[in-house]
Amino acid sequence: MTIRLSPEQAEALETVASVEQRPISDVIRAAISEHIELRRKDPDFRAGLEDRIDRARRLLDRQSGR
Repeated sequence: MTIRLSPEQAEALETVASVEQRPISDVIRAAISEHIELRRKDPDFRAGLEDRIDRARRLLDRQSGR
């Protein structure tokens, strides 16, 4: 996977990784994991996810003639 960062973001990320004495890839993975966990706990996100699941089920039901 490739991501594009602004020069400012790249510099800030490098600084964080350097201060924490961790590889940049570890800092990125930790940030992604934290973001996903926050979404899992967010009621608005969960409601949106449920809505998408319901819409997908309805689409599948229509496709299968139910």
